[in-house]
Amino acid sequence: MNSDKEFPLDSAICYLNHAAVGPWPQRTRDRVVEFANENITRGAQHYPQWLEVEDSLRVQCSALLNAASADDIALVKNTSEALSMVAHGLEWQAGDNVVIPAGEFPSNRVVWESLAEYGVEVRQVDTRSIDEPEKALFEQFDSKTRLLSVSSVQYDIGLCLDLVKLGQYCRESEVLFCVDAIQSLGVLEMDVEAIQADFVMADGHKWLLGPEGLAIFYSRPSARRQLKLHEFGWHMLENLYDFDSPNWSIAESARRFECGSPNMLGTQALDASLSLFTEIGVQSISRNIFKNTSYLIDKLNNISGIEVQTPRKKSRHAGIVNFKIHDKDPTSIYESLMKQGVICALRGGGIRFSPHFYTSQAVLDKALDILSKELE
Repeated sequence: MNSDKEFPLDSAICYLNHAAVGPWPQRTRDRVVEFANENITRGAQHYPQWLEVEDSLRVQCSALLNAASADDIALVKNTSEALSMVAHGLEWQAGDNVVIPAGEFPSNRVVWESLAEYGVEVRQVDTRSIDEPEKALFEQFDSKTRLLSVSSVQYDIGLCLDLVKLGQYCRESEVLFCVDAIQSLGVLEMDVEAIQADFVMADGHKWLLGPEGLAIFYSRPSARRQLKLHEFGWHMLENLYDFDSPNWSIAESARRFECGSPNMLGTQALDASLSLFTEIGVQSISRNIFKNTSYLIDKLNNISGIEVQTPRKKSRHAGIVNFKIHDKDPTSIYESLMKQGVICALRGGGIRFSPHFYTSQAVLDKALDILSKELE
């Protein structure tokens, strides 16, 4: 693959912000333009072909997750919507509790805290300052624990959790396991069977290099049957196109979470973006991302006054590198970096760099050089 052709980013910028919003590949832009042109010249004449793209996307998503079936994949608006479907779909009893890591992104904290009206306790566990974060989460389980919800990779410092270990303990404890995979899907290989997840959700607009407004929501069949639905419409019915029948039933598949008309524009775009992952292979993509993050960690550790917050151990980091600057206001440094074209983020009391597989060492060196000069 020709990275310059597929990602023709402006040479004036160093794009290190894939943990926020990733740029589209050229193929995704081309697909969207083609779809727009078809709409203005043909309308929905080829709607059956659009449905084939939707089917293709579900298949690609199921392969990306190693799901048992494409029927386990719902296409929803975003990660927060999928988390809300889980949180407000389960039947809670007063005294139940949910365990989450402390410092989670609001989507994976507020949604559980909103269950306070049902008498549900949210137990937040420090996973950052200890060697065995999984064990610390386990130790909060008791007979009233209904669900463990974690981000596979923490959005701020990039701590990566051992999902296999977490899934095993949840299964042994008969606790539901929910994974916000937005910071790992497209970075690390994901196997929902190996981690024994009940629910996994991830937006397409970060590491998957797709559009905002479309997310993947995986549910294990036995788990999704436990969720009460709060939205109803034609698209979530078992007999999808039987519009005239007075009798209806809810789809057995994960399509039950899609109440109305699909986001066809987003579907076209994400299908095109995921074809890149299929073509290159997640293993190869992951190797390049780790090469970039390891390079950044090594270089940042050699810059005076910088403290890397991201764990150095390979099994504990993914695509995110976060660093603090001693005796400097991170906000002013961040603003200066942005003005000079280093596209990054202010997170966790530090600055977050997040390169992707196609990010060249030259881009990394340029960003590091700008940072070093800023600290002089």
